[in-house]
Amino acid sequence: MDENPSALLPEILLAVAAIVGLLLGSYLPRHRQWLVRLLAAAACGAGVVATVVSENMAVFGGTYVVDVATNATRVVVMVSVVLVLCLADPIRGMARESEFVVLLVLAALGSVLLAGSNDLMLLAAAYLLASIPLYALAGFAKDAPGTEASLKFYLMGALLGVTTLAGVVVVFGLGGATEYTALSTGLATAPRLAVAVGVVAVLAGLLFKAGAVPAHFWVPDVTEGSGAVAAAFITTVPKIGAVVAIHRLITVASARLDWALVVAVIAAATMTLGNLAAFFQDNVRRLLAYSTISQVGYLLVGVAAAGHSDLALPAVLLYLGGYAVTNLGAFAVVCALPAATVLADFRGLLRRRPWLAVSLVVVLLGLVGTPPTVVFAGKLTVFTAALDAGLLWLVVVAVVNTVASVFYYLRWIGPAVRGEPADMPEPTRWAVHTAYGAAAGSVLLGVLTGPLLAALGA
Repeated sequence: MDENPSALLPEILLAVAAIVGLLLGSYLPRHRQWLVRLLAAAACGAGVVATVVSENMAVFGGTYVVDVATNATRVVVMVSVVLVLCLADPIRGMARESEFVVLLVLAALGSVLLAGSNDLMLLAAAYLLASIPLYALAGFAKDAPGTEASLKFYLMGALLGVTTLAGVVVVFGLGGATEYTALSTGLATAPRLAVAVGVVAVLAGLLFKAGAVPAHFWVPDVTEGSGAVAAAFITTVPKIGAVVAIHRLITVASARLDWALVVAVIAAATMTLGNLAAFFQDNVRRLLAYSTISQVGYLLVGVAAAGHSDLALPAVLLYLGGYAVTNLGAFAVVCALPAATVLADFRGLLRRRPWLAVSLVVVLLGLVGTPPTVVFAGKLTVFTAALDAGLLWLVVVAVVNTVASVFYYLRWIGPAVRGEPADMPEPTRWAVHTAYGAAAGSVLLGVLTGPLLAALGA
């Protein structure tokens, strides 16, 4: 058994940062709580460096795997945490600033563990770690909308968490093991219907974390009700680990059943429902909430091709990285203008804040999948993987959905680039710079698609 703890150095850095940050925050005066943010950012930076120099291996009896998928998840999650910390100016000087940062770091650690889990028991533990801090983040402001959002989030998470645990029990009973390699062998002779019931129950929790149909109901209410910074994190980071975990689980479960059709149907329903529901949203946060649901649908198109195309996993990982940067860029604009809550509030933004308006246009067109942004490259590779897997009908549905999504993104871009400027206060400096950086990053990563895919094993 390989019990090499250095293989988990990025995860250990996040855990240590959370513990030290919590202790440090208990002693620091309110005006110096920003040191905890600095500690978290430093841990993420060190974690990215440790990831780059790490080697692929399975550790602790094969229950945790360090491979391309885990390393990509580590990098995307930790970069996302740094971007969210840059948006966290509104919590500066608050009495509970350090607790907010610690919750972010713990949830990020849970998302990374979800991606690297190669054992059902570890997957269940990672699910809890990736969920519980988010319930507190959703209601962190202690106002009525946040409390309602947190309660809905918690109730649905608890229901689907119990469902996942029940699925773990069923699959363990059928396969005689919880570690994925042994489980794959054990499930090969198990009854198909029973395997299907158990795996679907385990998938329920992961679909909840990803915000996919039919476990998506919490996304709009939590995104609107919680603070903008918390919403940016909740709609981005958890789904990174969840999508990779779904890919890993489906690959194992394919020993008994071909899950391509099931995942393809979920993908089609998710992207279609997300896009249709976003059509006439005037509240920008609800629009981004339904947008994030539709993006999960596109990601699951790549997951549906798992085992049938060598491009499936690299495509999904590229898309996840591009989505994280671009979605956080859109939320950065929302955080920069906290008083602007509906589309009309962004009227004339181009005249008042031209570079912020350009950043908004770049990230929204990026979410559509417009070249040369990285989301375009991600969608293209995901669609190619689905075609390789023989899922032509799903690609047609995805393309139609992509064209349809242009409508609601243009409903936001239109008022921002024309009309008389609406009254709005000065934007938040850090959030503005984060929006600039995310928009530039989305384009730069799109230009570097070739080297990125090569690094991801394509």
